[in-house]
Parts: sequence; C-alpha cells; structure tokens
Amino acid sequence: MANQHLDFTSKVEEGCLKDKETENQRGEQHNEALLLANPWKPWQRSRSLVKESLVWVRRGLGLLGGMEWYCFAALGVLASFLSFLMDLSVAKLLRAHQWLYVKLEGHMLLQFLCWTLYPVSLCALSSSFTHNICPFSAGSGVPEVRTMLSGVEMPHYLSVTNLFVKVVGLICTLAAGTSVFLGKVGPFVHLATMLGAYLNRLATLLSGKKEERPERAMLAVASAVGVASCFGTPISGVLFSVEVMSSHFPLRDYCPGFFAAACGAVTFRLLAVWSGEGDTVQPLFKTSFSDDKPFYPLEILAFSTVGLLCGAASCVYLFCHRSVLRLVKTNRVLAKMLTTEKALYSAMLVFLLSSITFPHSAGQYMASKYTMKELLSSLLDSRRWDSKSHNASLELGLELSPWSEWSPTGIPVHATLVCFLVMKLWMLVLACTLPIPAGYFMPVFVYGAALGRLVGETLGHVISEQGGSPINPGGYALAVMGEAMHKRCLVCCAVRDSTRSKVPLFPASGAAAMSGAVTHTLSPALVALEMTGQSSHAVPVILATLISNALSRSGKRPSFYDAISLSKKLPHLPSLLRACPKISSVSLGQVLGPRWAMLQRGAGPREVEQVLNTYTDPEVAVVESVDSPVLLGSVKQSDLQVFLSHTKDNVLKSLEDVCSIKSPSLQISKDTTVVEAHGVMSVMCAEILYVTERGRLVGVITWLEMKRIMENLAKDI
Repeated sequence: MANQHLDFTSKVEEGCLKDKETENQRGEQHNEALLLANPWKPWQRSRSLVKESLVWVRRGLGLLGGMEWYCFAALGVLASFLSFLMDLSVAKLLRAHQWLYVKLEGHMLLQFLCWTLYPVSLCALSSSFTHNICPFSAGSGVPEVRTMLSGVEMPHYLSVTNLFVKVVGLICTLAAGTSVFLGKVGPFVHLATMLGAYLNRLATLLSGKKEERPERAMLAVASAVGVASCFGTPISGVLFSVEVMSSHFPLRDYCPGFFAAACGAVTFRLLAVWSGEGDTVQPLFKTSFSDDKPFYPLEILAFSTVGLLCGAASCVYLFCHRSVLRLVKTNRVLAKMLTTEKALYSAMLVFLLSSITFPHSAGQYMASKYTMKELLSSLLDSRRWDSKSHNASLELGLELSPWSEWSPTGIPVHATLVCFLVMKLWMLVLACTLPIPAGYFMPVFVYGAALGRLVGETLGHVISEQGGSPINPGGYALAVMGEAMHKRCLVCCAVRDSTRSKVPLFPASGAAAMSGAVTHTLSPALVALEMTGQSSHAVPVILATLISNALSRSGKRPSFYDAISLSKKLPHLPSLLRACPKISSVSLGQVLGPRWAMLQRGAGPREVEQVLNTYTDPEVAVVESVDSPVLLGSVKQSDLQVFLSHTKDNVLKSLEDVCSIKSPSLQISKDTTVVEAHGVMSVMCAEILYVTERGRLVGVITWLEMKRIMENLAKDI
C-alpha cells in the first residue's frame, strides 16, 4: 500500500510538472505571437501588466475625485520640487565662484580671470548646449507659451528634449551671477507648461477620454504654477497667467489654477523649511516694515513720483530693447554670429559684461559681489543708508551690514545707486540678446527696487536735514520691484532700533512699478506684496504700478514680451495688434487661402481617399456639388476612414449613403475680420470655422490656416 501511494504521488508530481511545462510553452508561444504581430513593441506582457495596473489605479483614484485634479496637484508639487533643486544647484555654483575668488585674494590678475572666465564658461556651455541639442530652449519661452495658449500648436516647444536642455541651460545662466544679470521666472514658466503638457497626456491616458485640444487648459494652469513655484505666491501666479499668458482666460480654469498654484507655493515653502532655510512657512523675502505708520498721506505724492520715474525708465528700456533686437536682425555680422557661432557670441559678450563688473574696477560701484537675492534683500532693508547708520553698524562689529557693498570706501550711497542704474540699463539690454535660456522679469524687478531706493534715500536725506519725520526707503524699492528678495544678515536690536526709518517702502514700490510697466501688467504689484508679506503697503504699491503702466502704455507701445514675439515673427495676434492696429480691420476675404478640404455629397471612394491623403483637417466640409458649393455640413476624418473600409468589398457607395453629415455649428462671413474670427475660435475652443457667402462655401479656417494668416501679417510689420 505504501509503495502504491508513493507511485501515485510521483505520478501526480510528474503530471503537475508536465502541466507547468505546457503552460510555459503556451506562454512562450503567446509572447512569440505578440512579437511577430508587433515586432517593434517588445516586452508585451510587461506592457500589458502596466496597463492593467494603471486601470486599477484609475478606478481607485476616480472614487475620490477626477483624474485631472490629481494632475493639477502633481503639477504644483513637481514644479516646486524642480524649482527648489535648481535654486540649490545655483547656490552651490555661486558659492564655489565666491570661494575661489576669495582664495585668490592678493593676486589681482588671477582674481580677474576667475571673475570673468567663470561666467564666460558657464554661458558658453549654456549657449553651445542649447544650440546643438534643442535651439527652441533659448530665451524666455513666455512669448512661445502665449502663442500656444492663443490656439497655435507648437509641439516642439513642449518636447522632453526641450525640458532637459532648458533646465541645464538655465542653471548655467543663473550660476553666472549678477555679471550677466538675468533671472529665472520666464524660463520656469515654460518648464512648468512642459510638465503640465505631459501630465495632461497621462491624465488623458488614465481616463481613457480623448478631448479636442486638451492641453490649453493645462497650459494656462501651468503658467500660474510656474510663477507660484518661483516665489511662493499663488494669487499673483494666477493673475500673471490671466494678464500675460492668455488672451481669453476661461472662468472654468480659475479654480484649477488656484488649486495647482497653492499646491506649488506650499510645497516650495515647505521644502525651504525642511532644508533649514527657514524655521516656518513664511513669505520668501520677509520684510520688517512698520505696520503702525507704514506711510504718511503726503508720501502718496512721492509714490506717484516713483511711478512716473519708473514709467519713464521703462519707456527708455523698451525703446533700447527694441532697437537692439532690430540691430541684431539687420546687422550681417551679428546675425551670422547668432546663427552659426552662438557660443562665441555669448563668450565675448559675457566677458565684456563681467569685466565691467569686476569688483576692483567699476564693479565696486555697482554692488557686483551680491547675488540677485542679496541685491533685493539689501535694497529692501528697513534702515537708512546714511553715514551715521553705517558708522553705527561698524562700531558694533557689523561689517556685513546689508548696505556694506553699496558704500565702498566711504562713497555716498547715492553715487553707487546712480552708477548701478546707469550701467545696468544698457548692460541688461545687451544681455537680453544672449542666445541662452534666461528670464528678464527679475532683473527689471531689481532695477526698479534700486530706482525706488534712490528716491527714498534722497527724500529721506532732505527730510532729515530739515528735521522732519523719517520715511521708509525700502518701501519705495518694493513698489518698483517684481521678482525676489533674500533674507540676509540680521543686525542686533540696538542698531536696528536706532537706525530704522521708513525709507524701504520706496524700493518696494519701485520694483513693482518698473516690472509692471515693462510687461504692461499689474500682477507684479501683487507679487511684491505676497513675497514680502507687507499687505499694509498695497495702496502705494498699486498706485505706483498703475501710474507707471499708464505712462508705458501711452502711444500704444508694445510690451517686452510683445517685442520679442514681433522679433521672432510669432503668430501671436495680440502682439501684432499692438504693433500694427490696422490689422484689426483686415477681413478674412483678403487673406483666405486658395485651397481647402471639400467633398460633394455624392463623392466616391477615390475623391475621399484623395482628400485624406492631401489634408489633415479634423473635419471635411460637405457641399451640394462642385458647381454649386452650398454648405451642407461636415464629416469627421474617422467617418471617412469608415467609409473607405465599407467600399473595399467593391460595392460602390456614395458619401451620403455611409457617413452622417453633421450640420455646421459655426459659420462666418468673409467680411468678418481676422481678429473676430480668432476670438471666436479661442472663446468657443473651435477647431474649424466655415466661411460662407449666401450659403455657399468660400473658405475654411482651421488653426493651421489661422497660423499661416498671422505669420503673413507678421512679415508685413
């Protein structure tokens, strides 16, 4: 019995082994069949397991909320994490440069080479890396994102390659320091839109829904996240997206925009706390202006003066910027260098700029040793920069006072501020021509803060000489600024209490006013208030920004981003209108193309196949006949594919026998202007418009055709 039991057990085991071998053979045969069916798609079983897992994840997350809301939250977290890593990398590179410069103390030639060749190498690397891998990553990226949000498809600006190159190039640009004097905001808005585009595709894949033009809402939300992740300012981030990025901002995007921007801002500040930069979540550049008496009523006139000065300075800056862009386009030598020798052009220009900012030469009069954040932190300091305050800090051993670099060897701070303003104006205009990833919002913000600080210090000196009440120069910097500040050396209470005044309110007002005037927006005012946490100064900051905007917009001058769009000939209609208001009267009949997709109701498979091979429009117009093109409706391309599959059995059928002809939802006249047609397509999110005259089809407007029309209009400007 025992032997029989053992024999039975062994037979069962052998049977199990044979079953397993059979299953393995079947699995191998199945895999081979999959590979033979799709030889270019390996790992079919693994791919199917991943898809099944994604389906289960989708079902689980769908019980708690829509998939798009998870993507909005993920967008804010990922963008903030990327922003924090970039800031960390740039800070380490800047410290390495400062450490090497200090170690070479006593060797002026070596210090000069260190000061100049370090940024030259970084900018040359950024330019060469950008030019050879992805030329689309150069510049700010904001004009291109605005063009995409207006409805024009530019997929090469949202590629993974562009994302990688933009990150590396921007880190190199920022690590070059204030010698180059460029910022981060614009490129990071572009980076956020790239992240948003890919997260949107992931959400579409998980939800299994195919939407028409699904990226536009996510791009608008990502623009707000880009600003919020740089400064931790969610409200101004959404306002920036409304003012700068979108010509038509749908109300349905407000709540997702605030949600994603809030996620990004909170994550950005939490990362700063966890890294040891701060004790708790607080504004990025916390100031200590007095809230009891932030400003006196008569100071409203002074803030209005700051707004006028910033508006005038912005007009000069925008004029110089447009002139330099025109020179770069028309000069043969510069145009050739920027086409074939971008790294050489960047190295030569950066060497010139860094030579001027060398601390042992003219750089000592421009606080060239400060980083961008340290410049803002010093300009927004709440103390007067007079000689008494400076001597008091030195007596207490505070040699690293916030204004130490602004008054070298006893030079009055008014002289250094004037030198900074004069030199940085033309240096910034030249730096804007560098073919590297760079932002231009932060430099203008700092420039405005310096202008406001000069007004505040001058007014404070005059009032103190007459025995009046002290004012706050730092607040005048806030009104002019618009980008960032940095927490820097805290002085002891004795000096702080003895030297505190209300001068710092002027730099704050100047920063917001200057950056707002250059971009033709009001969002920099809110950026300044959120970054500093000084809501009590909202009235003077907004007042200065409004006045500077009024002066900058007079004469219908294009903004900074409009000038770049015109220089690159981007098909962005609002920019074209600001440069040439006559475009608003151009009708569709003047610019319609000669050919468009069209089928008659009795069309056969040959005509349908010819249209599918020639045109890529999502819909094809159906007319009564070629001789009498009365518009009957439209047919989707997918329906035309079905029509061709039905006619493969050699049974000839006409188009109306198989396909359902949908009535046209949007028809416009050929007398409709291009601006009106663009507005209809943007607001209605329409893919196609039919131009008719007395019911007869005379043209078809798609986004591709609209892009062609705007490009032709841009060539004439």
